[in-house]
Amino acid sequence: MSNDQPIPASTPTATLPRSTDNPPTPRVLISYAITLLGLMIFAIGAKPGLFGWDRSPVVGFVQIVFFLLGLAVICLGGYMGLLILWWGYERTIVSEIGSRLVGTGYVIAVFAGMADIFGMGSQPFPHVPYFGPWQASGVLIGQGVIALGFLLLIPFHPHKISS
Repeated sequence: MSNDQPIPASTPTATLPRSTDNPPTPRVLISYAITLLGLMIFAIGAKPGLFGWDRSPVVGFVQIVFFLLGLAVICLGGYMGLLILWWGYERTIVSEIGSRLVGTGYVIAVFAGMADIFGMGSQPFPHVPYFGPWQASGVLIGQGVIALGFLLLIPFHPHKISS
């Protein structure tokens, strides 16, 4: 006779505790590689003249997309790298707030950088998008929020996970 009754949600399940050894080296190297790739993409978008690819005196749509894409990859790599520092430790509320600030800062940077494309910038849609001082200030504010989030993700006084 089989028992077709569902298992109650309060039933404990056997899980293996997370290893408290040092974080795996491949994850650290992957986070470094992702961050450096993001920095390269960001540099191509922000200053294509450094690579001899500058074709316009103004910052255009493709440049904006590239440096925002590079910023996203930097955020991903940095988040992965800082999360590895918490390996074997319980994350604090401050670190959780930091991870949310990284995402919020990126959203601020995207909306500021793409303001003309979204119809909220100084140049409405029929005109060519223009990355002016207001958009640059918004992107810098977003990057500042990202940096604050990364600072909050650093484990200054971590607490061991009790098993």
